[in-house]
Amino acid sequence: MLTTKANIIARLQKDISPLQGYRSASKNSALDTGLGPIKYAFPNATFPIAAIHEFISTQTEDAAATKGFMSTILASLMRNNNASIWISNARNIFPPSLKGYDITPDKIIFIQLQKEKDILWVMEEALKCEGLAAVIAEIKELSFTDSRRLQLAVEKSQVTGFIIRNNPRSLNTTACVTRWKITALPAGLQENMPGVGFPHWNIELLKVRNGKPGNWHVACIAGQLKHTALPAVEVIPFEQKKKAG
Repeated sequence: MLTTKANIIARLQKDISPLQGYRSASKNSALDTGLGPIKYAFPNATFPIAAIHEFISTQTEDAAATKGFMSTILASLMRNNNASIWISNARNIFPPSLKGYDITPDKIIFIQLQKEKDILWVMEEALKCEGLAAVIAEIKELSFTDSRRLQLAVEKSQVTGFIIRNNPRSLNTTACVTRWKITALPAGLQENMPGVGFPHWNIELLKVRNGKPGNWHVACIAGQLKHTALPAVEVIPFEQKKKAG
């Protein structure tokens, strides 16, 4: 009886996974390879495409780190020369800087809107366009109902969505497949090299559907993620920061 139940559950998980954006390894190979050990947090070690990913930012430097980390993922999604749409209420991205992540700036359509309800509406409509690689939106609040509408849209179009929530009032429940918190860490300087060094980030996967949350320290070198040992500075997980605050 136990074996039969286990087989049924396994078959159901296999059928449900594609609906949640977990594609075969061959379709995600380049993206999963770039993520390194992070990919093992996802079912079948496969990053969820055709899904909505939520990023939480509370500090200006962390917002920059979030966009940097997200750009490393976006570059892989745009490898087939498909365009993406980036929606926000302020132009705080310097397009030429995206070349450092192997992204062609003119392949991204930037849309600037003042009201969050308009940003969400445009994002939902854009996510229905099957020819896009991804849609990014910068907002503050995201209700469960709105997140569910976005998730339903990507399940039909197979487009991947990224939501950057800047200083949200609360971390309410959403229908997003993942929730991330990217924190900027002191840059690492190579010996005898001038400059400010390569950016270092603490990657915190707070929630992942049917996966395992985790914490990683990476350096971004020439647009590529390099996993390193944790630095000497103390890294406080985001959930602990919330309780302490």
